[in-house]
Amino acid sequence: MVQTTVAKEIRFDGVGLHSGAPVTMRVTPAPANSGITFLRADIHADAADRRDPIVAARWDTVVPSQLCTLIRNEDGVELSTIEHIMAALAGCGVANATISVDGPEVPILDGSAAPFVDGILAAGLVRQEGPTRALRVLRPVEIRRGDAVARLEPSDTMEIAFHIDFADAAIGVQDKSLVMANGAFVRELAMCRTFCRKSDVDAMRENGLALGGTFENAVVVDGDIVLSPGGLRRADEPVRHKMLDALGDLYLAGAPILGRYVGHKAGHAMTNALLRELFATRGAWAFVTVDARTAARLPGAGVSPADLACCA
Repeated sequence: MVQTTVAKEIRFDGVGLHSGAPVTMRVTPAPANSGITFLRADIHADAADRRDPIVAARWDTVVPSQLCTLIRNEDGVELSTIEHIMAALAGCGVANATISVDGPEVPILDGSAAPFVDGILAAGLVRQEGPTRALRVLRPVEIRRGDAVARLEPSDTMEIAFHIDFADAAIGVQDKSLVMANGAFVRELAMCRTFCRKSDVDAMRENGLALGGTFENAVVVDGDIVLSPGGLRRADEPVRHKMLDALGDLYLAGAPILGRYVGHKAGHAMTNALLRELFATRGAWAFVTVDARTAARLPGAGVSPADLACCA
């Protein structure tokens, strides 16, 4: 099987969720075997700033951060809130791309991956010479923190199972499991927005965070009330968004994963800790060359714009 990249440049304009600052992001074609990389365009354009503007989208460039996935290179150059674009790339089967951002944060847009998916599918993909690789999970690996659990198990496909439990009645207890093949991500998860409690929003803003957050780019709840206009896009939108985040964070493995991810009250930090544990465990994983039969079970196989349109 061959690799893929986007057919042309795709531009996204918005604001950073936490900074509230305007930001432009461009997803551009990249050569085979280059993977996903981010480029800080504001640093690249500043001749006086000699730091390396390129940050690899990889599990070992992730650094601790509140409420999002943040990557940093050895020169201290950072990009935050990358999980939604990473999920879109994984869900559309994009193996190689350069993502240029003119600030330290990816635009939040509507709080889901749907605008990114829409842009990628509208631009189309091109095939590239070079075999497709996947990361096969060979033995179970698990991380526990209190009552939170993140686990990877062997599987012939990519599957995500998630459980959340919130005191707010508008969220409550939710469970969902999906095989990420045949456009399932685009149809079932891509449109699901990030969510938070109103009390958390108030606290974050007091600490200079969530300055770009609105009721339109996040599902905000207060007890049993959904404050965002129009309510939920799906009855279980919060757990679906957790699954979206997990797919994006898992794509930082450097390839699609053949394995079952189980998240129980887990989040970005635990998923990254799980990847670190996986790569540190001898005999638990292997990169494999994907044949046509296996490729048909990967998240991006057979995706079309109709998959997203059916859920609009």
